[in-house]
Amino acid sequence: MRFTFLTLLAAFAVFSCVAAQASVPLRTHSISMPYIDDDLQNRWFDFGGDAIINTNRHIRLTNNRQSQQGYLWSRLPLTAANFEIEFEFDVDGQSGHLYGDGFAMWLTKDRATVGPVFGSADRFEGLGIFFDTYDNERAHRHTFPYVSSMLGDGVTSYDNSKDGSTTQLAGCEANFRSKSFPTKAKLTYYKNNYMQLDLIWREEDEWTECFKAGDVKLPEQLYLGFSAHTGEVTDNHDIVSVVTRTLIPKKKEVTASPPPPKSSKRSGGFWSFMLKLLAAGALVGVLFIAYRMYDNNNRMKRF
Repeated sequence: MRFTFLTLLAAFAVFSCVAAQASVPLRTHSISMPYIDDDLQNRWFDFGGDAIINTNRHIRLTNNRQSQQGYLWSRLPLTAANFEIEFEFDVDGQSGHLYGDGFAMWLTKDRATVGPVFGSADRFEGLGIFFDTYDNERAHRHTFPYVSSMLGDGVTSYDNSKDGSTTQLAGCEANFRSKSFPTKAKLTYYKNNYMQLDLIWREEDEWTECFKAGDVKLPEQLYLGFSAHTGEVTDNHDIVSVVTRTLIPKKKEVTASPPPPKSSKRSGGFWSFMLKLLAAGALVGVLFIAYRMYDNNNRMKRF
């Protein structure tokens, strides 16, 4: 009995250790209040452009003013194969219908370069997730604010005039602006498996799936960044906290198989028809033989 108890206790300890290691926080890619040290710097992140640090509240990428650009970038690349990035953000400004333009989360090979795509460089290599609050094209079938994503190859440009619709990987409608509770986003990535974005914007502490995409391949070494810009329309774009965790590998999810080609379907249908015809012929033959035997048997009885 003692051996059984000790065995169960050891198994529970091993299970607890494995569960504890299911996700490990990465200090190098996490940031929270007060954001800076005694030298007014952060060991793991760089701030730039019009970004302002409020040590008791947030990192403000842009103020509610026109023509601003600001960024926050990790100094070291993220090398984990599987990871989760959860961050709290806040977007608000003047009331009314005109506000913008939005902010972006980045996982790219280059870093800290100001540009036209939500305050960062165009033709990036890696992943961009855009929290877009202003409709430039006025011809979309979805409403704004809108969250979209793009896998950049280092050559393809993000089309601001179409709000990136021509290069979108996935997206969702999410009215995350001016909420009375903390709004959050969580990006989960499993290498050679899938990527998923969840948001808190409907209700406090209620996660809602925004999108899930399979077989997303990101570069090996990525810098984590956030950037924002304002044009003629403005908003405050704030990052409150960022927590990055490494994840243990996950079993690859099985996706639905594509339908067979038409030629195969025709070939399968023809052979299926032939097999059914042969089976019907065999059944008729068996019934005919059974009838002849029954008829002969009756004749013998009469004789």
